[in-house]
Amino acid sequence: MTTQQKLIKSKMGLLELASYLQNVSEACRVMGYSRDTFYRVKKAYDEGGVEALQEKTRRKPCIKNRVSEEVEKAVVDLALEDPSLGQKRASDTLRQGGIFISPAGVRSVWLRHGLEIFKKRLAALEKLVADTGQVLTEAQLRAMERAKEEKTALGEIETEHVGYLGSQDTYYVGTIKGVGRIYQQTFIDTFAAVGFAKLYTTKHPINAADMLNDRVIPFFEEQGIPLLRVLTDRGTEFCGRPDRHEYQLLLALNDIDHTKTKAKHPQTNGICER
Repeated sequence: MTTQQKLIKSKMGLLELASYLQNVSEACRVMGYSRDTFYRVKKAYDEGGVEALQEKTRRKPCIKNRVSEEVEKAVVDLALEDPSLGQKRASDTLRQGGIFISPAGVRSVWLRHGLEIFKKRLAALEKLVADTGQVLTEAQLRAMERAKEEKTALGEIETEHVGYLGSQDTYYVGTIKGVGRIYQQTFIDTFAAVGFAKLYTTKHPINAADMLNDRVIPFFEEQGIPLLRVLTDRGTEFCGRPDRHEYQLLLALNDIDHTKTKAKHPQTNGICER
């Protein structure tokens, strides 16, 4: 519930309480309003209904200080043309085209149109594409790819179907007397949440590859579903030289794409971490 909605609810409560008690003074005392405020609220409600109870700002826009409509349109168009540009770079880009507006002016225009942050500019671009069907430029595609990477870094995973993306991680189980350290290789399909696990005594690339080769890949082959991509952290058991690293070689052999989490962002692989 927004602040505006809370204020309207409070005013409606005052009117309803006064109607129930049949006593304006008592209703104002209980709700903490003055009688003058009650009659102003009642008059507004009688004339315009619930909509008239909204708080109205006394600030009036100073139109003479605003940029011209042509400049404002150019700023908005540029925000949709390349949503990744900040206010300084947008100002510089417009200046190169002969349109002079300060970075603060660019932000003021963005605020008026609800485009002040990258996420909102990208949402506006997506809506425009959906409405008009226009073809995206390279700059717009880069902006969308950047937004996708940021979502991945924050732990938001987009998965379309079973086999689209699998998550793999190494978990240290503990130490057993007479055996030594125990590690668990874990794999989870991010769409169906089907999991596989296998224990090893070392944390080595060959073990990470064995997990896929022994449990995961045969399962997907039995179901007739290809495994398209695997998400891992940047541990040495998953990352290395493609020409001699066992795990990388297995992925290349089975035509599986490898996506790595952003450094110091374990939440990206949270579905497997937890």
